[in-house]
Amino acid sequence: MPLSRVARSSTFASFRFPNYRLWFAAALVANVGMWAQRIGMDWIVLTELSEESGTAVGISVALQFLPTLLLSPYAGLLADRLPRRRLLMTTQAAQAVVTFTAAALVLSGAVRLWHVFALALVGGTVAALDGPVKITFVNELVPQDSVTNAVGLNSASFNVARLIGPAVAGLLIAAFGPGWVFVIAGLTFGCSISALASMNADAMHSLPVVPRARGQVLEAVRYVRGRRDLVAILTVLGVVTMFGLAFQLTSAMMARIEFGRGAGEFGALGSALAVGSLTGALLAARRRQPRVRLVLGSGFVLSVALGVSALMPTFGWYLVAAAPIGLASMTMITAANATIQTRVEPSMRGRVMALYLMIFLGGVPIGSPLLGWIGETLGPRAAIGLGAVATFVVCAVMSLVAVRRWGVRPRYYRCPTTNRRRLDLELARA
Repeated sequence: MPLSRVARSSTFASFRFPNYRLWFAAALVANVGMWAQRIGMDWIVLTELSEESGTAVGISVALQFLPTLLLSPYAGLLADRLPRRRLLMTTQAAQAVVTFTAAALVLSGAVRLWHVFALALVGGTVAALDGPVKITFVNELVPQDSVTNAVGLNSASFNVARLIGPAVAGLLIAAFGPGWVFVIAGLTFGCSISALASMNADAMHSLPVVPRARGQVLEAVRYVRGRRDLVAILTVLGVVTMFGLAFQLTSAMMARIEFGRGAGEFGALGSALAVGSLTGALLAARRRQPRVRLVLGSGFVLSVALGVSALMPTFGWYLVAAAPIGLASMTMITAANATIQTRVEPSMRGRVMALYLMIFLGGVPIGSPLLGWIGETLGPRAAIGLGAVATFVVCAVMSLVAVRRWGVRPRYYRCPTTNRRRLDLELARA
């Protein structure tokens, strides 16, 4: 096998590019802070600002993601129009301001439930503007043939942070209280700003800048509607994220309400999820070309993993069951992300990825309050069970639609590992 081909197929191939190495390291640090911040906020709402109310936690989570549902199409338009590096520096600075404000309120003892709700909404607004440009920015750091690898490594970074962040948050909360979690989280955003400022602009792979025109958001909607593969992916993601990926909420309820555990065990659940997620992300980084069938197949596996976890009798077994959930969910998410990014026209990428984020994250404000209410009235296991059923149903329906209405096409390809021909049933594209 030629050396160039080995390099392209390597799990860490994108590290050849200095700008990407800078971004990877900075994003890892910032993501640790982000996960610690989320854990700290949820724990404060659940244990200090409410009487262990799953509904209150659900509202807090929903407010973090509601702006994504409302603003993502316009954020994607900004990502297509404006210099992405400068836009990222602005959003990272704004996120630091929100986090330091939370730290000041908590450390001073002045924090109230409505403060947390307001900060969740403001922080969610910044994240809604940050999301599309952060996703598409990877296309400027590596060549087109390395995008799939870079997306997988980004997911690995995100999940290494999810492995570390909750554990750090749990230890800090137990030792010093939740206020210092927000202080450390705020400092991590400075790493992203420094990395962005240090990048070599001449080594960037600039995407085309879309000139201002009327109807550009609707243009992206029409583009997606005309692509059957994109419709299938986004439909599955919308339902699964609404009911099946509310780990932030269900883990808090299971740790505190079902098993009567503390902040350390809550953080450990997030880390266990991240172990599986990190494995899924590293496997994704090795794939040359993700496919729609991988999104559907991993969704089926996720539904089974969720159902099994809902039946676990002890905290120890529930902790063990978290890893397969992380593996299946990250395989599905990374496959969906990479499939869309590598198949969409460069001039449409920011807007289409914004629609992806709107559906991927926008389902959370709808599903979280409902799951919180179910967990509070019927128990946390019922909330997880609903996610398992919803995930299975949407994957089954979209699989049937793909076969009966949209059709599948057989495609033979040669496996680079075994050098044997394999059959790939790929969803037909418009």
